[in-house]
Amino acid sequence: MTQPICAALVALPLSQAQKNRFLTAAPQVAFTFKDPEEVTREDLEEKEILIGRIPASLCPYAAKARWYQAQAAGPDAYRKPGVLPEGVVLTSAVGAYGQAVSEHLLAMTLCLMKRLHTYRDAQHDHRWESQGQVTSLRGATVLVVGLGDIGDSYARLCYALGARVWGIRRSRVDVPDHMAGIYSPAHLDRLLPRADIVCLCLPDSSQTQKMFDRTRLEKMKPGAFLLNGGRGTVLDTDALIPLLESGRLGGVGLDVTDPEPLPPDHPLWDQPGALITPHISGLFHLPQTLDHLVDLSLENLGRYLAGKPLKNVVTR
Repeated sequence: MTQPICAALVALPLSQAQKNRFLTAAPQVAFTFKDPEEVTREDLEEKEILIGRIPASLCPYAAKARWYQAQAAGPDAYRKPGVLPEGVVLTSAVGAYGQAVSEHLLAMTLCLMKRLHTYRDAQHDHRWESQGQVTSLRGATVLVVGLGDIGDSYARLCYALGARVWGIRRSRVDVPDHMAGIYSPAHLDRLLPRADIVCLCLPDSSQTQKMFDRTRLEKMKPGAFLLNGGRGTVLDTDALIPLLESGRLGGVGLDVTDPEPLPPDHPLWDQPGALITPHISGLFHLPQTLDHLVDLSLENLGRYLAGKPLKNVVTR
């Protein structure tokens, strides 16, 4: 029997088949599997490897930890001083959520363009009436701000439906076939007035907070649609309200908001042009998302055990 060389806590809602993948991939590791809600301080105290969603309040007790594979693509809570012990390498789940979030954003896009959200409102009021003209992705110009896994996945879906897609990205990369151009953030204000759809797929950082304030929102093309599937802090929510009320924007689809959760009395709830979901696109409602996270975790586990560089290392 293989003697364990280290202990690992996997805090994910895994099926037995998914647990078996860990056991088969690394028989030299002593695994403890827990649902995230059931993790205790004692579960952390002897573990070298942490995988999944662990309450930040318990992380300081992981004194022997050396690597934490977070469940989140943007594990901001674990970057704060004092949350993880010194010396713990933090890796994100970038790459696990592209399919789920991009499909959610595409569904929101089509819902707004075809006015399905206002038809739903009319249904609730028992009103059988036209909601007016609709628009199409075919021939539309889509601007994706933030071309990570999620942004690129959304770009591919829009291209497949006939859209011309531009992207904003800090680093230079070759332009793939599904995109008409990739530009630096310095070009953002020049491109905004030309885009029919603007999709934000940005993390929360000092550079991105309130990046879309009133001045920038007013640069958007009249009647354009705005989507946000990154972080709510990128968008100035208060500045958004008058642009929706006036009809300056065609509509907005938000899976993230600022503040979050959105307070029950916030005026954004009552805007006919707003389509809001409670930051759920990247959860495990789509079963394949958990499979993608397991794939990533196992790849990084193999790298860790072999002493190779890990994927998605987060600076903290």
